[in-house]
Amino acid sequence: MLTLLEQIDKGTLWRSHGGVHPPELKTLSNQTAISQLPLAKHFVLPLTQVGDSALLAVGVNQRVLKGQPLTSGTSFAYCPVHAPTSGTITAIKPMPSNHASGIEVLSCVIEADGLDESVAHHADQGERSNQDILNIIQQAGIAGLGGAAFPTHIKLNPASEIELVIINGIECEPYITSDDRLMQEHSDEILAGVAIIQRLISPKRIIIAIEDNKPEAIEAMQHALNSSSLDNGTTRITSVPTKYPSGGEKQLIQILTGQEVPSGAIPAQLGMLVQNVATAYAINDAVNNGKALTSRVVTVTGLNSKTPGNYWVPIGTPIEHILNTLGFNGNLATDKVIIGGPMMGHNLPDLAAPVLKGTNCILLPDNTEIADSTAEKPCIRCGECATACPALLLPQQLFWHAKAEEYDKAASFNLHDCIECGCCSYVCPSDIPLVEYYRIAKSAIRTQTEEKRQADFAKQRFEARLKRLEDEKLAREAKAKEAAARRKSSMSSGDKNAVADAMARIKAKKAAEANSEPAASNDIADKKAQIAAALARAKAKKAAGSNTTPDANTEQTAADDKKAQVAAAIARAKAKKQATQQQLGSDDQANDSVDAVTELTAADDKKAKVAAAIARAKAKKQATQQQLGADDKANDSLDEITEVTEVTAADDKKAKVAAAIARAKAKKQASQQLAADDQASDSVDAVTEVPAADDKKAKVAAAIARAKAKKQASQQLAVDDQASDSVDAVTEVADADDKKAKVAAAIARAKAKKQASQQLAADIEASDSVDAVTEVAAADDKKAKIAAAVAKAKAKKLSQATVDSIQTEQKQSAEVDDAISTSQGSASELTAEQQKKARIAATIAKAKAKKAQAKLQEKE
Repeated sequence: MLTLLEQIDKGTLWRSHGGVHPPELKTLSNQTAISQLPLAKHFVLPLTQVGDSALLAVGVNQRVLKGQPLTSGTSFAYCPVHAPTSGTITAIKPMPSNHASGIEVLSCVIEADGLDESVAHHADQGERSNQDILNIIQQAGIAGLGGAAFPTHIKLNPASEIELVIINGIECEPYITSDDRLMQEHSDEILAGVAIIQRLISPKRIIIAIEDNKPEAIEAMQHALNSSSLDNGTTRITSVPTKYPSGGEKQLIQILTGQEVPSGAIPAQLGMLVQNVATAYAINDAVNNGKALTSRVVTVTGLNSKTPGNYWVPIGTPIEHILNTLGFNGNLATDKVIIGGPMMGHNLPDLAAPVLKGTNCILLPDNTEIADSTAEKPCIRCGECATACPALLLPQQLFWHAKAEEYDKAASFNLHDCIECGCCSYVCPSDIPLVEYYRIAKSAIRTQTEEKRQADFAKQRFEARLKRLEDEKLAREAKAKEAAARRKSSMSSGDKNAVADAMARIKAKKAAEANSEPAASNDIADKKAQIAAALARAKAKKAAGSNTTPDANTEQTAADDKKAQVAAAIARAKAKKQATQQQLGSDDQANDSVDAVTELTAADDKKAKVAAAIARAKAKKQATQQQLGADDKANDSLDEITEVTEVTAADDKKAKVAAAIARAKAKKQASQQLAADDQASDSVDAVTEVPAADDKKAKVAAAIARAKAKKQASQQLAVDDQASDSVDAVTEVADADDKKAKVAAAIARAKAKKQASQQLAADIEASDSVDAVTEVAAADDKKAKIAAAVAKAKAKKLSQATVDSIQTEQKQSAEVDDAISTSQGSASELTAEQQKKARIAATIAKAKAKKAQAKLQEKE
């Protein structure tokens, strides 16, 4: 039995399945030699044809030369693209693609300068390794020029041994004659490229396959083979019967060897390799001449073409430039422009699209060559498509699943084995564009596959990250355990006890912090209560100050009406009594708050105490000044009344008597107030004299003394107000019939109040001075003693001055008594009823004054 190689040597051919015999129509373009197409004004180089891991190596406004690479890369699949001519890069932007969809792709636009300057060619004819040759082929950007545009350097570096190399010169599709003319005119260059392939692959046999409808090409290639360095025993030219699509890679292998490439496999797995004749020519041009792939032969044919033929067209030339240069007989708005042949080509939606490396034909048919698109009719299940399919597929089943978008089922029917030859569509009586359905289904499957690949890749990265984090965690834990073990092994018994003690202290500290949280919350509540109390005291003082303002105008107005005067006097007495009670209550609260604050702040910083004392002294002084200002205003009003009524009062003995009695009572109460102040001053002096060594006790004692002194002064003031109110009320009732007496009594009361206010201001000022001195003394012992002595001296001096004033007032009281005794005769002039009322009022006033004095003594 003959082996495969022996059968090949004998010229044995096998019959392929399916296929059709469409009209060839090759004579339109194969009768003339290949011509050079004039340069276009600008070129568009899509960057999507460079493969993977490519970087743009040029920029806008940069001048480039012919053959200069526009991209760079290091990946094995990288395939660069080169400038087709010299010029300037005007833009790098999306441009229409040479595809049925017309989708814009990122492209480099070159404005040609017309010089067509080229980079220097370095054709090294010395000894080179196979890897060097592969690198040259890669850097030249050579790809499969038969239409697939697969990187050639990858195909020439197979993983397995290759026994058979097939050089494809079939060119079976109608109209296309680019390979035919290339074999006729450049057969020597093609065979030189085949020799390079033989060196790289070292196959046992090389077959140059050419269809029998190209006798000129067969003859030219045979003549070149006889004169080449190739061994005629291992290299032969085989004529293949004309049939479409015998030029397909798998179909050609089946015709020449009788073997079928399995589904999903490649010819290299069978020990076979297929290369196009145009690719072999480009390999020779790159390796032996040092030229990059910048142009290729393109067939321009069809009845709408004025000058059909084959042309060397620079890659990147816009299709519209070719039509404008060679002429176009049809209407661009209605007639088709097809890229490729009539069987596998596609209609071009935008003439601005450029020529690519895989573009071998531009077909310009008129309406007689290709019928207009007809409406798709229902499938009649004739089975002609299955008979014509060269890949032994079931086109009808693929159509149903692709139309229903059941892409997984279509894939199960080996959709990817379809070479999109168009035989099924060519024979379909229902005019169903089967190939279009298959292309859409393939695109959808590729999208789904890419999405799944990306998802799987993301999942792998996520799982790898989780594993890495877990490994790092385990490594840290192991490292910590090792460090703890080392510390434990090197630790002595004393260190162990120290660690245990430290742990115990930490636990105790946490427990103490947990217990101290309620106490801290209670302290916060106490502070809030203190602040609220201080605000309440301030409001009470403000209300009391507003309530105690005298109203002289009201008294003068009420003098015209007896009943109104009585009612006003009673109302004033009640208001004063209520204000006094409020003042006493607020003072008690203030004293309690002062005591509490004194105890809480006894341990605070000295500077804070001094600052607080100064602030309190300033606040008290300001309040006193405001009170004194209000009193001065009231006194000014009373002085005006006095000036008005002095003439009348001088003529009325009754008024004089009543005024003298009121003044005497006021003086007596002032002397009692002075005695109470002396007692408070003595208490403060005693507290001040306590040694400064015991700051805390001294502060507490001083605060208590101040609080008691203020409380006594407030109580005395309340008693004075009550007595004065009672006298006022009795005097106003008794003298209701006498306007002059009432005016005199009002004047006397005003003067008494003025004197009492002055005395109170002096007391408060002295007390504030003692307070400030006492608190400052706690911060600085020596200065505190000096300040306390000064304050004591001032207090004694003030007390002496008060005693002197009391003695003077006693003398005046004696004079008043004399005046009263001399005026008894005049008083007898009063009616018996009036004298009786006066005596009753005087008795009530005396009783109330005694009662108030007794209460004051009990409290003291």
